[in-house]
Amino acid sequence: MTAQLTSIRTDGDKIEIVNQLLLPHVTEFVEIHDIYEAHDAIKSMKIRGAPAIASLAALSISSHLSRALREDPPPAFLASNAALQSHIQAKLDYLFKARPTAVNLGAATRRLKKTLDEGVASTAGPREVAEAIIKEGKLINDEDVGRNRKMSKWGAEWLEDYWKRSGSDAGKEGLNVLTVCNTGSLATSGYGTALGLITHLFETGKLGKAYYTQTAPYHQGSRLTAYELKTLQIPSVMICDTMVGSLFQHHKIHAVAVGADRIARNGDTANKIGTYNAAVLAARHNIPFIVVAPISTVDLDVLSGENIPIEHRPPIEACTVRGVLTPLAAEPSERKQAVVMMTPEDIEVYNPSFDVTPAELITAIVIEKGVATRRAGEKTFDLSEIV
Repeated sequence: MTAQLTSIRTDGDKIEIVNQLLLPHVTEFVEIHDIYEAHDAIKSMKIRGAPAIASLAALSISSHLSRALREDPPPAFLASNAALQSHIQAKLDYLFKARPTAVNLGAATRRLKKTLDEGVASTAGPREVAEAIIKEGKLINDEDVGRNRKMSKWGAEWLEDYWKRSGSDAGKEGLNVLTVCNTGSLATSGYGTALGLITHLFETGKLGKAYYTQTAPYHQGSRLTAYELKTLQIPSVMICDTMVGSLFQHHKIHAVAVGADRIARNGDTANKIGTYNAAVLAARHNIPFIVVAPISTVDLDVLSGENIPIEHRPPIEACTVRGVLTPLAAEPSERKQAVVMMTPEDIEVYNPSFDVTPAELITAIVIEKGVATRRAGEKTFDLSEIV
């Protein structure tokens, strides 16, 4: 089994994240001391990936309460259930605002709110309610790895069966899969979603080659996916976002596998910008398009992609690039990083972080409970089969 990277590591109440803005050239773990630093890390994209930011938010609440329980004298918000409820609800609301598109963050904060509300409504005292929230916050993080492995296996096996049922000799020398953005261990608590599918194919000897787009913002594919695939020694090729059509014309690609930040009730899916482009081109070339994401990403309250809020990033992020100055110094520790501007100053920039892929362009949606496909002739999904 391949060794995995990590985006978050904990030791008791101590939380550290790898600063993904500095990868792949510098691996720096940053300690998150409080909820305000967690909010900043999520908003500034020091940590990203829908499952990972949900884990950090939950862990920051757990750490906050755990430290409070040890204070002498205890903080005022532990004096009563009403005080605790007011205090924690404000913290959850604050964390939720850090990234609006990723539904996992909202699912985590709602889950902690449910634990809070149920505790307050019971006969438990504030300290007992705090303990319950601490436990739930840690569970949100811990359960992510197991479900990632499940959905990766479901998706990989579905893809293998898809090509077997086609009657072609596709995949005889391995299945070639394109992915967008980064959906591996750095985007989750471990193993990954769409990149987990690719990893599972590799571990079982069924992968030919992985392809990945550079992906805006912050070139998350060329920096993070490249770093993970190289670390895992998975054969892979990087392409620019605008090369997807050319790749499909000149190379045999057996699937596009992507993650999701939110899946609407009808199967419309919000994912990193460039996903919709890949889906349109995949449909043109009859390539199965697979969405791999945890059940917490499915938002049954959102009827379609039209209702998914799309985050727009600061314009400067599309105008600059961060990297190591060349020629590279012999020793990694001596390599200097810099941020450089690629465009003229003061230009108008359209910089959405996500786009929405309509359900009719998606072949399968994979969660930890199984695989959903569209019924013949239908353009939307019935996600009640797996949710």
